Amino acid sequence: MRAHRIDRPADLDVVRESYDRVADNYAHMVTTTGMGDIRRHPWLKASIDAFADTVGGLGPVLDVGCGPGTVTAYLAERGLDVSGVDLSPRMIENARRLHPECRFDVASATELDLADASLGGVLGWWSLFNLPREVLPQVLAMFARALKPGGHLIAATHVGDEDVLRTEAYGTASIRWTTHQWRPERLLDLVERAGLHPVAELRLPADGQTGPGVVVMAKRPGGGVGDGR
Repeated sequence: MRAHRIDRPADLDVVRESYDRVADNYAHMVTTTGMGDIRRHPWLKASIDAFADTVGGLGPVLDVGCGPGTVTAYLAERGLDVSGVDLSPRMIENARRLHPECRFDVASATELDLADASLGGVLGWWSLFNLPREVLPQVLAMFARALKPGGHLIAATHVGDEDVLRTEAYGTASIRWTTHQWRPERLLDLVERAGLHPVAELRLPADGQTGPGVVVMAKRPGGGVGDGR
């Protein structure tokens, strides 16, 4: 039994089923339009590259909420020992099909059993916004415990004050999940309260297709010079 139990979101099964419904369309859009390919977004690519440069050699990296594995595969190309997990079994089926060279497993961020100080890096790349507001701090604290001293978290999410109920996404209707938007200042506060030291922040304006977003990178203190202690 885990020493630090995380509350199970009340809508976890509904969210899982919804992502199963959109998974095939999502994967098709990734392969035909390049959606989610960070190579097409220089500032996002720069963030992921900085993360990869920082955690390389520190140990395994876990991509939490990996979807069809696009970023997981990119980090593997960069030479990282990376694996991905996702709530949706169908997303993982697509990830394994598209990137058979990578390791993927089915798991919710709230169901992970991570050993303390076992990871060099953790990603929550546009994947934590479905977590209820009272659950996200618990997940961030788990990430902090799982990181080695000097290990890093990178997280990207939607900016705003509201919880937005989605009933259609990626060309698929009859889905249901809530996008919990966060103000950057509040997200950074949660990261710090989890025991991590923020080291970089990128704010992204709305671009006509998506709303504003934020990317945050934070470090578990320890591990040498400039560790934030």
